Amino acid sequence: MPNQANSPSWEAELDVALAAARTAGEILLRHYEQGTEQWEKSEDNPVTLADLESDREIQAALSKAFPSDAILSEETVSTLDRLENDRVWIVDPMDGTKEFTKKIPEFAASIALCHRGVPVVGVIQNPVTGVTVSARQGGGCFRDGTAVRVNEPATLADSVVIASRTEISRNRFDPYEGWFHELRPVGSIAWKLACVACGDGDLNISVAPKNEWDVCAGDILVREAGGRYLDFEGQERVYNQEKTLIDRGMAAGAPTLLDAFFQRERERGS
Repeated sequence: MPNQANSPSWEAELDVALAAARTAGEILLRHYEQGTEQWEKSEDNPVTLADLESDREIQAALSKAFPSDAILSEETVSTLDRLENDRVWIVDPMDGTKEFTKKIPEFAASIALCHRGVPVVGVIQNPVTGVTVSARQGGGCFRDGTAVRVNEPATLADSVVIASRTEISRNRFDPYEGWFHELRPVGSIAWKLACVACGDGDLNISVAPKNEWDVCAGDILVREAGGRYLDFEGQERVYNQEKTLIDRGMAAGAPTLLDAFFQRERERGS
């Protein structure tokens, strides 16, 4: 979708986000290969020195380039001053810490910029695969510089759904048995959304709660790749909320595929 006259291009912001993501990726890869200290923030919620070092470097880069912008990060206590700022960076310095600690290469640094609640820049960088997926509003979505698009299989029954290992193991997808061609477990919700944007799978469906920093960058990637990221009522998320938890089901993919899923979901619930 072309930019309207006088609309920001977001190119400078994307360049800064790309550079910050590369630095974060180098940090995460070093800790991944050499080992790192880890502990539990809360039950079943690990954090590592890699998370904290990545967070520190990302925030330093963003603050230096855009000192007036607010930052919402998983690893930093947020202040509600951000609610008054039109420009808010929403950051997860490492989404998929569980995968990281288990040496599963499905984690990523995730950096997004929101303008008045709408994601306008997004970068997701997987340091083990070396893949960077990026987008800016109106500019398309790119995997390592090559334009990508969401897949559009003919029917829901033909689709490959990328979903959480945890949700699958906890039988959260049992109600959807037989709906899809394949249900594929993948770590990190940020990385799952990047995979959908790149066509490495057709849909992401998640029913467990998520936070804004988990999904904001992935949202703009999917949008710019021709898809949408919607709750089960068909609504987009307005970001930079006081309550950052998204406690409803969400799905990402081509609009026609989402329509088919939501229609069947409504029929199931009726």
